[in-house]
This record gives sequence, structure tokens and C-alpha cells, in this order.
Amino acid sequence: MTEGFELDGPRFGPARGGRPDALIVLAHGLGADGNDLIGLAPQLGQVLPGAAFASPHAPFPCDMAPFGRQWFSLQDRSPDAILAGVRAAAPILDGFVDAELARHELDDDRLVLIGFSQGTMMSLYIALRRAEACAGVLGYSGALIGAEHLAAEITSKPPVLLIHGEADEIVPVQALPHAVAALEACGVPVTGERRPRLGHGIDPEGLTLGARFLTERLGG
Repeated sequence: MTEGFELDGPRFGPARGGRPDALIVLAHGLGADGNDLIGLAPQLGQVLPGAAFASPHAPFPCDMAPFGRQWFSLQDRSPDAILAGVRAAAPILDGFVDAELARHELDDDRLVLIGFSQGTMMSLYIALRRAEACAGVLGYSGALIGAEHLAAEITSKPPVLLIHGEADEIVPVQALPHAVAALEACGVPVTGERRPRLGHGIDPEGLTLGARFLTERLGG
């Protein structure tokens, strides 16, 4: 499934220069590309000056807009179709993560995945199925796809922080407690944070919470 797909995208850091001591992979949402989330890297690099950041462009052109990329189509929003799309894209993102870790000579315990919306769905899916647990998953405005299959498929249990706006008009905030419950049921250490009056986005407090999570997981 990964044949013919070699992801690339903008990179940043380490802010202090030299060889990185951690890798942070940022997975963007529907209709954006890697340039969307790499903008977080300079700010996060202030608290993690030794981290390298990579923000790959999703493999497919967005089929709902004349620009941007997607990890999977949302033309059919049935749970089965979305799960199939995530499963098809998962080895592509996984391959990118493996290549970046190898390039920097780092192991999974020095890796954090950050996702937004579709990118959160992808990050959760691959992190819970990698052979080794990464240092953590930070997800904004996303959802846990394939929760009903997780108990049978989970192979690692990295700490997870999920942050979601209460006024999210794209991915309803109800996705947050559903994800937390399913992750807890599988023994995954997870924290869910609701942001009042926030729509489908990342606010300054959410970014502060995320930076704190990253420093707890990777040191700063």
C-alpha cells in the first residue's frame, strides 16, 4: 500500500542546532498541507530546542476543494468508509515516521506525534499499532477511528493528550469523551481537555497545554 508514496514536507530545527534528541511529526487536517502545522514548530522549539520537527504533506489531493491535501476521503462519511481510508493511509504515514527516525538515529521513545483533525485520527491510529510505544500523542480536534477494533489491534500504549473545542463545528466535541473512554478501556494513559467557546482550531491555551505535555514526555 505504501508503494509509490514517499511523503515529504517542511521541516524545522533543532532550534539549538546540531543533532536532534527528539522527533516531532505533525499531521495536518483535511484541505491543508504540511505548511499548516509547521508554523507551530518555532514556538514549540523554544521549549524543546533539541527537537526536530517534520510536517509531511498528506499523500492525496483533497477531493473536496481545488487545493490542499488529504489523508483519506470524506466524500463517504460512513464509519466503514472512514476506517478503510485511515487503514489505507496508515502505512504511508508509518513509513514516513520510520524514515525520519532512521535519518535522525532516534528510537520511538524519542518520538511524539501531533495531529490536527484528520491528522489526529491518523496519529492515534498508527501510534497505537506501532511495535514500540512512542513518547506520546498530542491530538487537536480529532477522533478515535476504529475504536471497536482497538482492543484486538493495539500493540503499544503511549500517553495521549486530546484537546478539543467545545464549539467545534467540524468534528463535534462528543468525539473527545468517546475517544477517552475507548483508550482508557484499553489501558492507554489519556487526558482529555475541552476548550470553551473554541471552534475547529487550536487556541493559545491549547498550545500551552500541548507544550507542557511535550516537555513532560521529552524533557525541555
